[in-house]
Amino acid sequence: MLTMFEDWKEAARKRRAYRRTRDEIANMPRSVALDLDIYPGDAEKLAMIAIYGRG
Repeated sequence: MLTMFEDWKEAARKRRAYRRTRDEIANMPRSVALDLDIYPGDAEKLAMIAIYGRG
């Protein structure tokens, strides 16, 4: 039973990190995004890869 709660906590932690990362990418200044060769429209995909390791 304890493992199930730990799994939920880990999933919630990853979800928060995903949303935070997605929002940071989507809202970064255009000049910074261009310097990093990032398209802000790909924020969901990039955050998914960064946090979950898959896109």
